[in-house]
Amino acid sequence: MVIDVKSALELLRSSELTIEGRLVDASNASLLCTLDDGQQAIYKPIAGERPLWDFPDGNLASREVAAFEISELGGFHLIPPTVFRDGPFGEGALQLWIDVDENADLVAFAQSEDAQLRSMALLDAILNNTDRKFGHLLLATDGRLSGCDHGVTLHSEDKLRTVLWQWSGAALTQTELDQLTELRQSIDSNLLRQWITDQEIAALQRRISRLLETQKMPEPSDDWPAVPWPPY
Repeated sequence: MVIDVKSALELLRSSELTIEGRLVDASNASLLCTLDDGQQAIYKPIAGERPLWDFPDGNLASREVAAFEISELGGFHLIPPTVFRDGPFGEGALQLWIDVDENADLVAFAQSEDAQLRSMALLDAILNNTDRKFGHLLLATDGRLSGCDHGVTLHSEDKLRTVLWQWSGAALTQTELDQLTELRQSIDSNLLRQWITDQEIAALQRRISRLLETQKMPEPSDDWPAVPWPPY
């Protein structure tokens, strides 16, 4: 189902949140909510976050929102509509819930060469995603792909960890290079400064420039684990 992003953002910002329960597998507080129109969303209050020694600046919720904004600016549209707002347990991120295909073999799909996955791999390189697991890929019943859990992205140091390495070192297409060029030109530092630091914004711009200079997908580093653990 194609999402009307503008309408979804308005709904997320204005709805009264009815807490339905907690996602017990999440390492930080992730609360399932019902919105005014009956749709569901995931509310992640800052108060429910555990401190991370390697992400001392900001908070998970703000990086979730920044990742969504960058996905939209770059024309990826791979992250569900996400806003920063107050809620029953204080300020946090609120993201539209995506119904997934429960019958899909997610691990097999994630190791394929589906074009949506390649786009996700490129977005993760831009975001410096340290935690792209199989379980963070949302495959809807209509085949559309989204990604969730972007709270540990956008660090100023290179930390890319992902299960999507099938395009490692592959040459970027002209369409991807054009997409990166447009994203670099459209980065709004004033917008992103609400969510991440100036140092992290500068690092984001460097990553985009590096991709344009090398004209290829990133390769695993020998300096840190290439795959998050556990991978699911």
